[in-house]
Amino acid sequence: MLLTLAWGALFFPGLFALCTWALRRSRPGWSRTDCVMISTRLVSSVHAVLATGSGIVIIRSCDDVITGRHWLAREYVWFLIPYMIYDSYAMYLCDWCRTRDQNRGPSLTLRNFLSRNRLMITHHAVILFVLVPVAQLKQQHTLLYKVNGILTLATFFCCRILLFPFMYWSYGRQQGLSLLQVPFSIPFYCNMANAFLIAPQLYWFCLLCRKAVRLFDTPQAKKDG
Repeated sequence: MLLTLAWGALFFPGLFALCTWALRRSRPGWSRTDCVMISTRLVSSVHAVLATGSGIVIIRSCDDVITGRHWLAREYVWFLIPYMIYDSYAMYLCDWCRTRDQNRGPSLTLRNFLSRNRLMITHHAVILFVLVPVAQLKQQHTLLYKVNGILTLATFFCCRILLFPFMYWSYGRQQGLSLLQVPFSIPFYCNMANAFLIAPQLYWFCLLCRKAVRLFDTPQAKKDG
């Protein structure tokens, strides 16, 4: 447990520092903000790959949906705690860099940051104590940016929203129930907990969809319409 926690505390901040250093050396024309933004995205991508890989291993290794246990599920929670702490700091650092570059008056204070990011900070706090798109490099007009946006929507929908119906379906298959019967055959607090967890995911997905609409709503499209 403590060793896993220590590895996480070294891995994520160390990877961020290494990425920032490498980008500043290899891309001298980029600003510090660009390097910081890209580095945070790279670290988040590494975490996403590790979390997805761990989830696949755990799902394939456990036969019983309710009582099945895997050592990786326990250890990855301890590995996740340092990431959430690091990611909260990385969010503040990115906001601070953007505020400084855009010359919006005084520097970003911690109080202002917490006020502007209440939902995301709450999300991190819930994960810690109870259990996006591309960096702004003025490449929004490129095909790669738009493809990345579509992939972001697809992966977010599959991994953060379809996850909940998948859990119900898995339980139903094991118990011989249909998907619609599952909510009525499990304790009420389980349904409430899942509703509490999926609500912010749906909110963020709506925000991503609105951003995607603006991304494809080009001046030419407005003119044609």
